[in-house]
Amino acid sequence: MCNQNKICVEQLHLYAWLLESLEDEESFIVRTMFGTKAIYLEGKLLFCFATKTEPWRGVLIATSRHHHASLTEEIPVLSPHPLLAKWLYLSDSSHEFEKWAKHLIRLAQRRDLRIGVFPKPKRIRSCHS
Repeated sequence: MCNQNKICVEQLHLYAWLLESLEDEESFIVRTMFGTKAIYLEGKLLFCFATKTEPWRGVLIATSRHHHASLTEEIPVLSPHPLLAKWLYLSDSSHEFEKWAKHLIRLAQRRDLRIGVFPKPKRIRSCHS
């Protein structure tokens, strides 16, 4: 399936099967960020899907630190990412990865406020002669 911008997730990534339920959303965007596929809805960065070696193999959940406790209580296999501790991490080697990854997608579909961050506006650099 593709959205109106003809972005087809099944062609993009190992974890594309997780995104099929989001790709028809009008605001759905996939961007490359630091070697991952970053997923946006309604302007919020929700997830980064990484396929390298640990600790960059799984789902990084964009969230603020004050949501860590409630999310890890609900999804016990989540932990702060070892290198990007402001975000939570679901390693694809985690027990029941598929179950918890699908649960995260459902939270995003319901627009759970704990999932996602608005990116900071890009600074415009000025050139001085």
